[in-house]
Amino acid sequence: MNIQTPPPAKRTAKDYASDQEVRWCPGCGDYAIIKGVQRTLAELEADPATTMFISGIGCAARFPYYLSTYGFHTIHGRAAALATGVKLTNPDLDIWVVSGDGDSLSIGGNHLLHVLRRNVDLQYLLFNNEIYGLTKGQYSPTSRVGTRSPSTPKGSLDTPVSAALFALGASARFVARGADVLQQPLVDVLKRAHAHRGASFVEILQNCIVYNDGVFGHLTDRATKDDALIHVAHGAPLVFGKDGGKGLRLAESGLKLEVVQLGDGIAESDLLVHDETDRTLATMLAGMDAPHFPVAMGVIYCDPTESYERTVHAELDAAAAAAKTTSIDDLLRRGHTWEIDE
Repeated sequence: MNIQTPPPAKRTAKDYASDQEVRWCPGCGDYAIIKGVQRTLAELEADPATTMFISGIGCAARFPYYLSTYGFHTIHGRAAALATGVKLTNPDLDIWVVSGDGDSLSIGGNHLLHVLRRNVDLQYLLFNNEIYGLTKGQYSPTSRVGTRSPSTPKGSLDTPVSAALFALGASARFVARGADVLQQPLVDVLKRAHAHRGASFVEILQNCIVYNDGVFGHLTDRATKDDALIHVAHGAPLVFGKDGGKGLRLAESGLKLEVVQLGDGIAESDLLVHDETDRTLATMLAGMDAPHFPVAMGVIYCDPTESYERTVHAELDAAAAAAKTTSIDDLLRRGHTWEIDE
């Protein structure tokens, strides 16, 4: 008699939620992001036994507590360094790093630089709310000039860091951008990041309702978002605006982008087509900002190459295969030895 067993039930987003009480400020963008991450894990059918979230310090750093996977809450700015060690030790683990704009680009900037240039196979999620939230609203490396905060009551004088441009400058092979409340595009970006073999950098624009409320409101408000952002897709023309009435093309005056209105002699065929393997185009798209340009969302750059931990382990395997000694005892007894008589 044949006994048929039903296939195991597919995991849902709720299966990746831990039993810990989620404690962020009511209305914080982190709630939307964790929802998007849990949806992504469910659609990927991620195995909790081989999935690990690593964080630094900040509001975003609470993520490992709220997910039913392995997790490591590390110290300020050092999540990338710890994640590199974990991935080198066990390359089969699926590593996600969660960090804020201050944690990543201030004290952690050096570590973020190296995890990207080395191309360690992990997903690095940078939550950017352009403020320090956990420590009560000081300006951060991504805060805009003029930002009033407890540390800059007259307005910030610092030129802000562009997270996506920083990643491209650090030789990242995958750079993308999403937003907390734009759920489906965020899930799509996270799935692409997971499929990429190597360091996947995703900047997630996020609202801090207490200390920087509405900083990205123009990108998420239904009345303004069509003109304020552009969803880029490989092989598709760079079209945006209500009813797709606007686009991007190269200006005649030089190697720079310009916004054009379709019609009056300008057709969609005159627009640039997104090539996510083109680093020069990616740099121009990542640097766009309001009010003159829409903010680029989606996969801005993707050009895979061999990941760091694979090359490291290949070198170790080659060295082990060529070694003349295979044990510590043989190594210690190699060459001249002496016996001491009593």
